[in-house]
Amino acid sequence: MFHKEGFKIIINTFLICAALALFAEYRIDHFWMQKAVQLLSVIILILVLQFFRNPKRKTIPNEKKIISPVDGKVVVIEEVFEKEFFKDKRLQVSIFMSPMNVHVTRYAISGSVVFSKYHPGKYLVAWHPKSSELNERTTVVVENKSVGQILYRQIAGAVARRIVNYAKVGDQAVQGADAGFIKFGSRVDLFLPLDTKVNVEKGQVVKGGEECIAEV
Repeated sequence: MFHKEGFKIIINTFLICAALALFAEYRIDHFWMQKAVQLLSVIILILVLQFFRNPKRKTIPNEKKIISPVDGKVVVIEEVFEKEFFKDKRLQVSIFMSPMNVHVTRYAISGSVVFSKYHPGKYLVAWHPKSSELNERTTVVVENKSVGQILYRQIAGAVARRIVNYAKVGDQAVQGADAGFIKFGSRVDLFLPLDTKVNVEKGQVVKGGEECIAEV
């Protein structure tokens, strides 16, 4: 199953790779060169297909638990001052996604979307400390009665060139549901209440839509 954001790219890649393979078959006489070009076209197609995969995840709704919004590695767990929305101290949990990870962004909690904003910006590597403030990004805040308000920020990386955000103010977010997509490498920051109990460690690999990363 593939994400809808990848349909156009998948089709275009397939056509280019098919044309490349046919060109090699009929225009390149050297046998090993011909096979090398054909193999390369297959590898490129497989890489694009795996990037846009959208596996089904079984989310068990729980108002007191915060699930991972993405697949990836936890790279930051620290208390910070959140400048954009809360303007006070929050617990930041950041998850880095390599180009090999599933790049679907899912809602970490159910609730009402109370803030959603897009910011144009730079394309520093996603693990750079300033990427959360300087890179192209979107900021979304979801609120429910049990957790309160949590903020998640989709951040473009050095390779990522497009962030897709479906969250709009007034929407009712459903925990584990599709909230957006970041194309080709990225990072997601979560800003949680200070009294939140974090269930993951720095360096841990997490699974979006299923794994509980924190709870109240």
